[in-house]
Amino acid sequence: MRFSTVVAALLPVGAALAQQTITVKVGENGTLTYNPNSVTAQNGDTIQFQFLSKNHTVTQSTFAAPCSNITDGNGLVTGVDSGFQFVQPNATQFPVWSITINNASTPLWFYCRQAQHCQSGMVFAVNPTAEKSYDAFKANAAASDAVNGSPQSGSSGASSGTSSGTGASGSNSTGSTGTTGSTTGGSAPAGGNGASPVSTGSTGGTTPTPGATNSNTTNAAGAVQYGAGAMFMTLTGLSLGLLL
Repeated sequence: MRFSTVVAALLPVGAALAQQTITVKVGENGTLTYNPNSVTAQNGDTIQFQFLSKNHTVTQSTFAAPCSNITDGNGLVTGVDSGFQFVQPNATQFPVWSITINNASTPLWFYCRQAQHCQSGMVFAVNPTAEKSYDAFKANAAASDAVNGSPQSGSSGASSGTSSGTGASGSNSTGSTGTTGSTTGGSAPAGGNGASPVSTGSTGGTTPTPGATNSNTTNAAGAVQYGAGAMFMTLTGLSLGLLL
């Protein structure tokens, strides 16, 4: 009986130790890339995005519409989005943004919504499958005519095909290359897009962030409800994108 009790007590510890943090470098060496561009993650794993150059985002989309925001029937963005993360030339500290996986059985799809970075191959996948592979997702992106997250031609203004299952929860983390920034956002509605993030911005600026980071969220994503400061940053990001 005592042995069984000890084993039962150790099981949660073993599960915690099995969780890992997967680092993804965004815009490394000035390229339009996520490195790696595809990862396999388990429940409880954290994916940490380190923004290293220019002005990029990590924005959730769907396999069928790789370069468009996920929206509901009213056009409200429901997919997760890091917001534009501008990196100064010769920067020594870099923005970091993370998500934690709660449903590893659901593939997740992401892209950079800066100009046409998505069509240029700046896309990222979590747990792609043989039926829906990363290469197929990238090919769909290259054929997309969406710009800055707009719906692609033939859609009704909303990206269909949102992922099913429970979502991921976020946890605060600045990472070794980032510093905590202030955030603006709303609460996370019920849904199933597969990821709920926590954003950490660069020094001295307000980082646009998607909805809530509530620990009890079970949806894929928080609704993006920018405050005035964050909206300014978004518009600034779009303007800077013309130079990048």
